Formats: sequence, C-alpha cells, structure tokens
Amino acid sequence: MIRQFPQKMNVFVVGAGVMGAGITQVVAQAGHSVHLYDEQQEVAGAALESLSRALQSRVDRKKLEAHQVAEILTRIQLAQNLADADQAHLVIEAIVEDINVKISLFETLETIVSRDCVLATNTSSLSVTALGRKLEHPERLIGMHFFNPAPVMKLVEVICGVQTSPKIAEQVYQLAESLGKVPVHAKSTPGFIVNRIARPFYAEALALLHERMVEPARLDSLMRAAGFRMGPCELMDLIGHDTNYKVTSSLFEANFYDRRYMPSVVQRSLLDAGFLGRKSGRGFYDYLNPRPLADPEPTAAAQLPDWQNLTVHGNNRISDHFAARLDELGVTYQKNPASSWVGLDSDGRQLRLSSGQSASQLGTLVAVFDLPLELSGTRQLAMAVSRQTPREFKSCALDWLRLFGFNPLPVADTPGLIVARTIAMLINEAADAVQQGVCSEQDANLATRAGLNFPAGPFEWLDELGVDYVVRMLENLDRVYRGERYRVSPWLLQRKNVPESQTESTR
Repeated sequence: MIRQFPQKMNVFVVGAGVMGAGITQVVAQAGHSVHLYDEQQEVAGAALESLSRALQSRVDRKKLEAHQVAEILTRIQLAQNLADADQAHLVIEAIVEDINVKISLFETLETIVSRDCVLATNTSSLSVTALGRKLEHPERLIGMHFFNPAPVMKLVEVICGVQTSPKIAEQVYQLAESLGKVPVHAKSTPGFIVNRIARPFYAEALALLHERMVEPARLDSLMRAAGFRMGPCELMDLIGHDTNYKVTSSLFEANFYDRRYMPSVVQRSLLDAGFLGRKSGRGFYDYLNPRPLADPEPTAAAQLPDWQNLTVHGNNRISDHFAARLDELGVTYQKNPASSWVGLDSDGRQLRLSSGQSASQLGTLVAVFDLPLELSGTRQLAMAVSRQTPREFKSCALDWLRLFGFNPLPVADTPGLIVARTIAMLINEAADAVQQGVCSEQDANLATRAGLNFPAGPFEWLDELGVDYVVRMLENLDRVYRGERYRVSPWLLQRKNVPESQTESTR
C-alpha cells in the first residue's frame, strides 16, 4: 500500500553527476533531507563541494542568506552505499543513460527500500515501462525528468509507464510543485513531451541548411527576431551535436524509423569533423575565434511606392496591419477580405504571406514573406522572390515590407521560408502527441515554455494562427517534398472546418 509523502521527506539520490547534484540542491532547498550516493565516493564528495560553492555564490549575489545555506547543507549527507536508502520515502536515480544499468539498479533498490518507497528515474529518453519490467512492484516506478541545470530550469516531466500507479503520479506531481517546479504529466513514449515536440525546431533548420537555402547566422538571427532566445544552430552548438544527434537517432529508432525523426547528414558531417559545438570549440560557429552574432541593422524605407490599383488581400491581423499603415500614409486601396491569400497586389505585383509555397510556384512578379509573430517594432523577416522576378521588383518588395515596419532579409526561394514552417511543424508534432495521449494541450504549452524557453506554446500559436492556415502550410510543404515528413496530424485535420479553397488567412 503506497502512503502519502510526509511533509518532510527522506530522499535518496543515486548519481552525483551534474543532474544528481542539481536535484539534491533542489530537494534540500525545499526543506527535505537528502542522501547523495555515487559508486565513486570521490565524485559524490566533489559534487557536495561544488554544490556548496554554488549556494555560496547565491549568498554573494544576495539571493540567499548565509544561515539559509548552512541549513540547506545540514540536510545533505553523503551515503556510503545503497543500503542507506532503507529509510527513504523517495529514491531519484540520475545515473548513466543505459537501460540495463538502470534496470539493475532498480532491482537492487527494490530489495532495500520499504514497500511504500517510490522509485523515480530522471531518464530523458528511456521507456519508464521498460525500466520497470523486472520489478516486483513496477507500479511505484515513475519518471521524474528534471531539466539541466536542475536548480534553474522550472520544468519537471512526470512520466507514467504502463504499470505506474496514477496515485503515485499525482503524489510526485504535487511534490514537484512543492519544490517550486512546473510539473507536467506525460505518458512514457519516445521523447516524452519536450524532446519530442522540440525536434522540428532543429530538424527544419537542418533541412534548410541541407538545401542551402540560408546560412546559419541568418537563420539564427531570423529565429531570434521571432522571439526565440536562441536560434537553432547556436542552440545545437550549446547542447552539443553529439548529444543532439543521439537524441534524434534514439527517437528515429524508437519510432520505427519514421522519417519525420530522421537524423540530418548536415549534423552527421559536423560530428565526423569533430565539431561538437561549444565544448569542442567549433560547431556551426567557431568559438576559438569568435565573432559576435550581430543582427543586421534595419534599413530605412525608401520613398512611397508608386502603387497602382492597390488591394489588401485576406482578413487577419497581418492584413489589418497593412490596412492601418496604408491609412496612416494616406494611400488609396481596396480590400478583398475573402481572398485565398494574405498580402498586397498592385497591378499584378504581389507580396504574399507564406503559406508553404515558394514564390516561384505562385507566379513571376511575386515576393513571399515569412510569418511575423509580432507586428510591433522593427522586426527581421525572411523574404524571397520568384526565380523569374526582374531584379527591380525585388527592390520594390523589400521597400514595401520596410514601409510596414519590417526589416526584410532576403533568403533563397524556399517553401514555407523559416519561421512559418518551423512553427507549423512544432504545432503538428504537439497535435500528434495530444492525440496519442502523451500529454494534454495545456501541458504541451507549459512544457515548451518552461522546458524550452519558447516564446509561446504550440497550442497558443495554433489559437493565434488558426488551424486552416497551419494545415494549408503543411499540405503545401508535403506537395513539394512528398513522403512522411510533412504529413498532417489527424488531430489537426479533424479540427479543420473551413474548405481549403476559401481561406488561408491566419486569425
């Protein structure tokens, strides 16, 4: 019979690496007693010393008082062996990411701990169900996935295997809340929530680089301008390409080689060269001879264009933005809110919001611009023109966008451009996760915000953009690339309620 956790708990942490030490700090700061154990006693000792220095630095920065640090450290003891876990209410494992090693550890722990002790794994990718397959009581095994660095990152994925008790899942969820974390429920499937939903953020960037549509620095700059703290290339450099590639490969294999999760030859080439990112001094960027990732300065708009028979197409926040700016400028124009596309038309010269088609697919005098997530301020925006477009029209299209407050950056004429296709794929992956019962919409939003520091959650973007725009984007990309990558989630298709011929507008 599983009992409720007491108000003050005895927690046993196995593994004194970065994650184990971080979890120890989090638990001790919340007022619980912690035993920290590592097979190598010197590793555990070094971890405690490092933890002490980290807490002292918080005193120096006036984040903690000296007496608080002293109290926290008195709650932490180094365990001599696993037998010291016999009084634990909760064991959290944070050892090497090897399924057989973890299974062996839990088998041993089950012979030591009390019947009502909960066993938790901090695995980031392994099946909780598989980890419990040899246990006599697998219902008490649960995933408690902290993110690195554990004292800083708010998210904790609470992961249920097939046999995990729902009561234990709720207990651990409440415990995570009491630790000051943002917990989310997840089913034990490949990648759980964060590692799964995050894949398109990296995969779309790698696909664009593979097709030579954009350079890493420009790609990162455009994604930062859209509100992301880091671009995908600099983030992969920070994570380490070996780690990022391994997670992608693991998901690819675990999903029976579904091509949506296929690793990239671009990243594999970096690995082959030993360019692992920041930790090796070289990845997409050279960290031994660094150059600042400067965002291009905005260019002032030229004089008012010679618009003739100007029409604003579409009915959404972007067409409204265009109309409001034209009113400010005193420009005469017509509105076509029932149009199947969003943008401007002046005597056949068109500036269109990307909907997954390249400018070349749409005509000769066509420029396509990326999805602006924010309309305030001067923001960078990818733009491409048709391959048949005369050079002078490209200059016109750039000036048009500048007049509306954007800082357009030319890229190759690629379907979906940069931000729009990435957001659509993040939404699509999250929709599949919800349909398959991995998580709720709310938890998908929480996980991407708290675990990935994205500017919004996938279903928040979906509410903003509308399901019809997202589905059209994905279907147009699928027509270009074919195969499995851009197939639309059935969850989205079931919510698509406007015929494709009527609108592609975002809400």
